[in-house]
Amino acid sequence: MSADAVMPVSVVIERRETDNQWDDHLWRPIGVLPRADLEPGKMLAEGEGWAQYYGGVLDIELYRGETDGYRTNLSQDPPLVYVVLRRSADAEVLEFEPFMVTACPYEAMSYSEGNDDVVEGVPMPPEVMEWLREFVTLHHVDKPFVKRKNKRQKEEEDERGRHPHPGRVLS
Repeated sequence: MSADAVMPVSVVIERRETDNQWDDHLWRPIGVLPRADLEPGKMLAEGEGWAQYYGGVLDIELYRGETDGYRTNLSQDPPLVYVVLRRSADAEVLEFEPFMVTACPYEAMSYSEGNDDVVEGVPMPPEVMEWLREFVTLHHVDKPFVKRKNKRQKEEEDERGRHPHPGRVLS
């Protein structure tokens, strides 16, 4: 299924030393920026115990069927872009590299279940937020809540032509 709208963003990731007994450092996304043309793995900044790297460009893809998730995200303070980092095949450059970005919290949640991916939200840049709002305004359709009727009750009503339990109303 092809996306209904696409925006490329650059991902910035950080390697930070930790006191964890199993890992001496952790990788995590720290931001997304408008598209930049740098070499993935390029160090952007460093300090004592940390370094920030350019991770590369990924597309935020929007789909008309996911506008509920986008609306939920936009209602948060602040809205987030969710970044999925995955262990790199080429650990000489970066041990973890950006795998996917999304504006849908439900999609991001599916990547956080039971694997080694790092999934975190980073603040959504204003230009991404405006683009997402416009997309939701253009494509969101409220779906009215329809309470489902108990199938067995419906069959009994149809057979008898009346409510199966006259003294009790099920809602």
